[in-house]
Amino acid sequence: MNIHFRDVQSGSVEARAVIQIADGVFLNEIAILNYDGEIVVEFPRKSFVGKSKRTHYIDIVTFEDNDKRIVWELQIKAAYQEWRKTNKKVLVYDKNNIDGGSS
Repeated sequence: MNIHFRDVQSGSVEARAVIQIADGVFLNEIAILNYDGEIVVEFPRKSFVGKSKRTHYIDIVTFEDNDKRIVWELQIKAAYQEWRKTNKKVLVYDKNNIDGGSS
């Protein structure tokens, strides 16, 4: 599996992944999240508002069974951890926006 990551500098999203699923075919916007120190893989979803004004979600990627989904998630997490070893997260602060700091 050929995966490329890019850093995200806000919220619980650590990075976004793009996976090459076939020659010239890519799956975009896979989110790598950090919830209380646990890395979570979130696949893209489409949302729409139905006639009842309720929001519905459809998974863009579906798996024939949960085992296949878990294997994909584990492969993505492992690739992310390897990528993160060589691409450390850099936090950028605005000097005018730091609590307790002086400008």
